[in-house]
Amino acid sequence: MFCLQMNLPLYDELPPGSDGVPTAWGLFGASDSIGRLNLITNDVVVDATRLVHRGVTFAFDVPLDTFDPPLDDDRGNARHRVLRYGNDDVEGFDDVLDNYFPQIASQWDSLAHIAASPNVFYNNRSVEDVTTGGFNTIDHVARRGIVTRGVLLDLPVFTPERLGVDDFSHGSIAFTVDDLERARLAAGITYSPGCALVIRTGFLSWYRGQTAAVRQQLSADMRAPGVEHSEEMARYLWDSGASAVVSDSFATEVWPPDRSKDADPFGYLHRVLIGRLGFAIGELWDLEALSEDSLTDTVYEFLLSSAPLHIPHGIGSPANALGIK
Repeated sequence: MFCLQMNLPLYDELPPGSDGVPTAWGLFGASDSIGRLNLITNDVVVDATRLVHRGVTFAFDVPLDTFDPPLDDDRGNARHRVLRYGNDDVEGFDDVLDNYFPQIASQWDSLAHIAASPNVFYNNRSVEDVTTGGFNTIDHVARRGIVTRGVLLDLPVFTPERLGVDDFSHGSIAFTVDDLERARLAAGITYSPGCALVIRTGFLSWYRGQTAAVRQQLSADMRAPGVEHSEEMARYLWDSGASAVVSDSFATEVWPPDRSKDADPFGYLHRVLIGRLGFAIGELWDLEALSEDSLTDTVYEFLLSSAPLHIPHGIGSPANALGIK
């Protein structure tokens, strides 16, 4: 399963931080701002292009108004206005987005999104390093884009008994390492250096069928499935060789996090995956068409292409992602 040819230390070989938790700071250089995306080399891109055989394309971004009200109640709805050129005779159109939060729908988190610990970000960067120096921000990713091999871990298909809770708003499902391994083995895939683990939980499909009242409840008290909060999960994801972890759910990790002192830092896995290990995290991607196609052709790997918005000192971006088989 694991990709030992990466020439990287295993999770248990990483140097410990001041609290004893492994960290990848400095592994890709003192000035690094993209973390595990460094694993996407030219050879990885070339190999990924060889996965295209049928020319079938899957768009992974949902419409911007899909989540209404926004799942994160600190974010607002984007307002879209269409402008007309001309007076009585319309000569053309333009449009404007107001109150636009780039992470309101299908998105990427940059390494500036969540700190490893208060005031300390990936690669031991300070708040000022991020806000003034522009370290860890999304423009570093935008300058190179993301093109790699995607592997689909389709949990509703391969671990259906784990989805016995029909209403995600009343309870969150924490998927384990064993769940991911079962899906991987059932799909007949192996991980490869720089690949992206694309995890379908079924959350987006469920959300689309909910009433306005349920959506309002979720905005006020978010509950969503995702990978479990554990060091075992962090170890598994690191040793997989993946550059990114993506899902169709709210945070990719199960939500809400456990912010208690006893659970720190693994109770809020973003702090570990982003802040300590440098993973690119994708959330709320539309994986339904890809899932349906994979059930038909039994192929669970594809070319993944994404062009984040080039926002100087930006914290996140719409995914702008495609899958191609």
